[in-house]
Parts: sequence; structure tokens; C-alpha cells
Amino acid sequence: MARKDELGRAGEQLAVEHLIAAGYTILERNWRCAIGEIDIVAQHGGTTVVVEVKTRSGLGFGHPVDAVTPRKLSRLRRLAGAWCEAQPALPTPRSRELRIDVIGVVAGREGITIDHLQQVC
Repeated sequence: MARKDELGRAGEQLAVEHLIAAGYTILERNWRCAIGEIDIVAQHGGTTVVVEVKTRSGLGFGHPVDAVTPRKLSRLRRLAGAWCEAQPALPTPRSRELRIDVIGVVAGREGITIDHLQQVC
């Protein structure tokens, strides 16, 4: 399990570096509440972006973004709402633009690929 956790942490760091290079500001990493965890919360322009990161060492079990199921997306929507509610200094959730992105990282023998899917729901 330690190797899997290490791979996940490395993938999240690569995702953060990718987002920063693309002009995003990182607001939170590994934000937790009673219903779960958000990997990354970022700001891009006037939009708050909740980012789910999936990392794999190869494609033997499919692309990492395929692991983000409709059930996981539903949980991410609830988590995004919980994060917004926990930010009293920010505008009300109704007046704020919010989206959910997924970043898939494949760190294998052939190198590293990063796929960033924006506004998945």
C-alpha cells in the first residue's frame, strides 16, 4: 500500500505543477471534511476549480480518468458545496463560478503523461 500512496502523492504533485504552469492558483490541497476529501482546490480566473487527481503507473487497468465514476462525481459535487460553505470570506455559492476537473496522471516506463479534463460536471 505504501507504494500506491507514494504514487498517488507524486501524481498530485505533478498535477499541482501542471495547474500552476497553466496559470492556476492553488488554494487548498487534500481538504477534508466529514464526507470525504478534495485533492486540489484551485482558482483560475474567476472560477473556483475542484480537482480530482487519479494516478496510475500504466494503462493495464485502463486510463486513470476512467476511475472517476458517476458516483465519485456526485460525491465531488457534494464536497465542492461543503468546501464553499466552509469559506465564509468568499462570495456566496450562488454567485461564485465553480467547476470540477479531473487530472489523470500516468507515470510509467515510457514517461509521464498528464491529461486534464475540464468541467467534467
